[in-house]
Amino acid sequence: MITPVKVHQPDPSPGAEAERGFVLAVLARGIDADEELAELRELARTAGVEPVAQLVQQRQRPDARTYIGKGKLEELKEAYAESGADVLLVDGELAPTQQRALENALDARVVDRTLLILDIFAQHAVSAEGKLQVELAQLEYSLPRMRGMWQHLERLGGGVGTRGPGESQLETDRRIARRRVTLLRSRLEGLSAQRTTRRKERKRAETPTVALAGYTNVGKSTLLNALTGAEVSVENRLFETLDPTTRGFEFDGKRYLVTDTVGFIRRLPTQLVEGFASTLEETLVADLVLHVVDASLADDRQTETIAAVDTVLAGIGADDVPLEIVLNKVDRLDPLARRRLGNRFPEALQVSAATGEGLDALRERIAVRFADRFEDVRMFVPHTEARALSALYALGAPIEERTDTADGVLIRAHLPHREVRRFAAYLVAQSSVAQSNVPAAAASDA
Repeated sequence: MITPVKVHQPDPSPGAEAERGFVLAVLARGIDADEELAELRELARTAGVEPVAQLVQQRQRPDARTYIGKGKLEELKEAYAESGADVLLVDGELAPTQQRALENALDARVVDRTLLILDIFAQHAVSAEGKLQVELAQLEYSLPRMRGMWQHLERLGGGVGTRGPGESQLETDRRIARRRVTLLRSRLEGLSAQRTTRRKERKRAETPTVALAGYTNVGKSTLLNALTGAEVSVENRLFETLDPTTRGFEFDGKRYLVTDTVGFIRRLPTQLVEGFASTLEETLVADLVLHVVDASLADDRQTETIAAVDTVLAGIGADDVPLEIVLNKVDRLDPLARRRLGNRFPEALQVSAATGEGLDALRERIAVRFADRFEDVRMFVPHTEARALSALYALGAPIEERTDTADGVLIRAHLPHREVRRFAAYLVAQSSVAQSNVPAAAASDA
């Protein structure tokens, strides 16, 4: 039997009147409905919808035409009318036929899990690239639904599921939409090429790159800010960060780059994985992936989120990149919980991006990972070889110490191994550095 379950939620934030949402799901027998739907309710809150009731049917798989079956559809009509909801939220991706059947039965807006996530992305996209990615994902979601979409869109009066390019589909046919998809892909490829050029500059300097990956809302952006002094938005909302942000920090005289990427969730829609390929590829080209895990979650929930992230990383081909687990938010745990966490993840670092605890250990762990990439050298560059000095600085500031003398410049630097031969003519022995007047080495083109 299907029984509506009231869901208590906090009042919406001042100045923002939330829509009222009715949650609908088909779950296999034995699955805890409240636990399974917790993520959908959190997604709804992020989109500005207050879940006021939910209806769950226990069955092996959804009905191919009406999602919950004809008999149960009558119960849904009654429960939906009594709830006073503005929108039906479905925990799954609906086929066009299922969506039309529910819309016709309820005479209401129906938003499935994929469209709900796309709506959140539409709200949070800030950069030009992020907006292009969202529009591409929305168009690809809409294309197979356009045949019976017109009646659906006539009911849309703004709110969740209506933001972005979906508003303009009434006057857009398949041909125009496909042309737009092609154009968006072309623009994204151009932006991807620009990012590739920037990566080549990093590679030339041999600057190690670290990508932050993890479930959405685990504190990746807060960790980026704490490590590098960046100012990325850290609102407590799912998918707060969509655009990749790269910032650097220095440790023991060496520079490292850290990139924050979009958060993952269970059943991340295919359209988003494809549409945000240029964002996710930052994980592919990283030298190290820090898999950030929320240490405050229950054990089973931690296992679920880790598995979800691993699945997406494998899906984009990033599962062979070296990976370290970082347990964030340990400031929320008592000593006993920390010991239990240490037993579960003995190699993982426990940190708190909010308080700064463990960040020095994390920086040191990153440095150890790349310790063999650099070589400490001492050099003497004559004043007549200014080009060599300029080339040295162009490598990304590997200089740790500089002393100017009458004949030239004494330098202690961290050189990438492949650059040592390039500057071999200027290398001097340790004992020579202490001398006040170091003879110039043989000139060499830098």
